[in-house]
Amino acid sequence: MKKRISTVVALFLLTGGAMAQTIEDGLKNLYYGKYATAKSNFEQAIAAKPTDERAYYYLGIAELGQENKDGAAAAFQKGLTAVPNSPLLNVGLGRIDLLSGNAAAARQKFDAALNATAKSKNGDVARAIADANTEVKGGDKAFALAVMKQLVEGNDGRKGYKPVAADYIELGDVYRYMGGENGGKAIEAYEKALELEQNNAEAVMKRGHVNYNAKLLEQAVADWSQATTLDPNYAPAFYELYQFYYTPKPRQFSLPKAKEYLQKYLALSDQADKTRNEYYLASIMFLDRDYEGAINKAKSLIPQANESYKMKLERMIADAYLQKGDSLAARQQFDDYVKRSGESKLEPIDYKLGSEIYSRIKLGDSTQQAAIDQQSLNYLEKYATSDTAKDLDRYEAVAKAFQQARVFGKAGEWYQKVADLKAEKGEKPAALDLFNIGQNYYYASSGGTDTAMLAKSSEAFGKLTTAFPDLTTGHFWQGMAAAARDVEAKTGVAQPYFDKYLSLAETDPAKNKAGLIKAYTYLMVYYYNKEDKANMQKYMDKLTPLDPTSEPVKQIKDIMSKPQQKGGGR
Repeated sequence: MKKRISTVVALFLLTGGAMAQTIEDGLKNLYYGKYATAKSNFEQAIAAKPTDERAYYYLGIAELGQENKDGAAAAFQKGLTAVPNSPLLNVGLGRIDLLSGNAAAARQKFDAALNATAKSKNGDVARAIADANTEVKGGDKAFALAVMKQLVEGNDGRKGYKPVAADYIELGDVYRYMGGENGGKAIEAYEKALELEQNNAEAVMKRGHVNYNAKLLEQAVADWSQATTLDPNYAPAFYELYQFYYTPKPRQFSLPKAKEYLQKYLALSDQADKTRNEYYLASIMFLDRDYEGAINKAKSLIPQANESYKMKLERMIADAYLQKGDSLAARQQFDDYVKRSGESKLEPIDYKLGSEIYSRIKLGDSTQQAAIDQQSLNYLEKYATSDTAKDLDRYEAVAKAFQQARVFGKAGEWYQKVADLKAEKGEKPAALDLFNIGQNYYYASSGGTDTAMLAKSSEAFGKLTTAFPDLTTGHFWQGMAAAARDVEAKTGVAQPYFDKYLSLAETDPAKNKAGLIKAYTYLMVYYYNKEDKANMQKYMDKLTPLDPTSEPVKQIKDIMSKPQQKGGGR
């Protein structure tokens, strides 16, 4: 799901004339995702009272909602000029520090703001600190949790601060971003917010985010739908439904539903935000497969778009060329986009698109094609690693792509990442996970010549036999990996593994025919080399019915049929 700027506001009634009403309107518009209108509200509030720190702060949040980091920084800085040493505005600038990659400077500002408000328990400041540290890459989630717990725990109004729904929503956000077992705690916090405001659509929508992260897709959709029922004007929930159905994953992707919810979102969206709305109108053209129309619309919007929307529009143009079947034009557009934006600004979705574009290009020159294929894999790998949130679907997609490209060492590496991530999430790796690791490393060993790859293969198959001892697969491939170190079957290093395999596989010869032929052949040759005629004959007799034209059987019989020379040598 797409990140969105948290409202981090308590929608309580403000009093005190026109200025207060403007701030209230601005907070409500932030809640509904109407950032351009909210921006106007806060500018009016500042004009009415130039020393209101909250108006400057939420003006900056409205700018961030429009993806205008520079505008947000200017709002926070201008506010500090009018209200020197404002804790809230210092938090705003700390958020800008985080967005710029300077976590140390951000933390200094956050700590100073906390110290300045320690006695007053300022909810705006605490929520702003927590929100910055959860929503922005590089934030300290543990610090955010400590801040919110200090704000809400043990406070019932008797100590001068009574928590509001927005506090519990922010606490839920912190737990949600922390992930893992914290999902239940996130839902508890959102439920607490609903106890205070039973029709709070944001709390229900974010409960849906938790369920989505837990792969409870039906429940997530139910939550987002409930949010739209609780508040039919709550555009962000319609946006989440659009994003859900537009995401190309099993049990999600549906272009008709994506278009339906995008249209509903646009009907409720901020009419003052023309660039955003025009961008989504271009998106509807794209969903309708009017790729030429989407390209032309996007190109017309670029001159007046800010940097963030330029990236979105240029990305759409490249994707539209790809979808209409012009992979070379898509590549040219995408390469120009990367060059103009700079790779440091690329997002995971950019790498995914780049991989898809390069994977579709087919050239006649084998050398050029190899370079194109490698670039596709490079982008795919960056797609999986460019986000701190580890995703199994991404990891598996990368592993399969490397396997299909016959880059087996990399495939084994990524299948290992899949197994490790499952274990990290408390899920036992499946037999297929361990098999995929071992088999790809086995193929990467080039018949055993790469001993490092072969060792990794043997290790993976060993884990497979330990975890699933009753499966024939692990024992057979342990034998194959060992046999790769003993291609002439002289040391017998593979014998124990093949013996175990045979004890399981011989109960169903028809099903295991191919594996039995391999095992019988190795053991027959091994015993031939040992001059153990009885055991050699035993496995020859087992092998011959399964493989009547076996070349090793023929060679051994030919050798044994010749008279043995006596004495004298050559």
